[in-house]
Amino acid sequence: MTRHRTGPPLPRARGELSAGVIAFLRDDGALPDPGAARDADPYGDDLQLALYVCYELHYRGFAGVRPELEWDPPLLTVRGALEDRFLTALRHDVPATDELDGVLEGLLVEPIRGSGVSWFLQDRGELRHLREYAIQRSLYHLKEADPHAWVLPRLSGRAKAGMAAIEYDEFGAGRADRVHAGLFAGLMSDLGLDTAYGRYLDQGCAPMLALVNVMSLFGLHRRLRGALVGHFAAVEITSSPGSRRLAHAMKRNGAGPAAEFFYTEHVEADAVHEQVVRRDVIGGLLDDEPAMATDIAFGITATSYLEERLGDRMLADWKV
Repeated sequence: MTRHRTGPPLPRARGELSAGVIAFLRDDGALPDPGAARDADPYGDDLQLALYVCYELHYRGFAGVRPELEWDPPLLTVRGALEDRFLTALRHDVPATDELDGVLEGLLVEPIRGSGVSWFLQDRGELRHLREYAIQRSLYHLKEADPHAWVLPRLSGRAKAGMAAIEYDEFGAGRADRVHAGLFAGLMSDLGLDTAYGRYLDQGCAPMLALVNVMSLFGLHRRLRGALVGHFAAVEITSSPGSRRLAHAMKRNGAGPAAEFFYTEHVEADAVHEQVVRRDVIGGLLDDEPAMATDIAFGITATSYLEERLGDRMLADWKV
């Protein structure tokens, strides 16, 4: 049996579900009963960490964990139970709608004065807040765009070409020094943080874990391809104005050139991506599969719901 020598260490468990999954990956215990997922908090630390750990086997894995466990049937059974609990909760908590045009238009509405995390960081955030924000976001941004790549083989024609064009930009457009995950590592370095992949998993709060997990959930299931396109649209359409506020926060605090550049790069790039997402990715998918409209709308609204939960958590931690 081959041990995986690279990758981050396994995290500390946060409950029975995550403890069982982590022990199994260490060859040090049995998997949890899949039925236990039914009674778990779908947005809580234990379930979300257990699910994150399962998904991470499809990305870079963990040091000391056998690579073949990525497709271990009993582990996939547990993962499926965790996914069912999470997805069922999302479908219950996020109103269903087939009014995709209205949902998309809602993403374009920017308040004159907002109250979310990026607004707080722009106006009053200190370096300590920026560091805490970067620690949370590192769970995604150090693998930025990777979860969305799962959808490429599930699209065709105009949707596939548009998606591939945006992903090409996210992965640096052929330049290793412009890969967005690397740019975020530069931001972390400017803020005095460790840039190692997975370094801050133990610090990741449950809402952040859920936000990363929903990308993997949508991406790894072909039946949820419409939801992943919706998630991608929500990220790209709302990114530019939020990135402008965060760039201002970095500059105001003297965070450093790489920290500021990460967000100014997204202001410019995502303003272009927004048009491609709407016209080509969503438009092309609906031309091929008109019934996907409801799933796309669900992906958008589920993303907004989870982002709001994360924002509420961070502002509460900061006592804002």
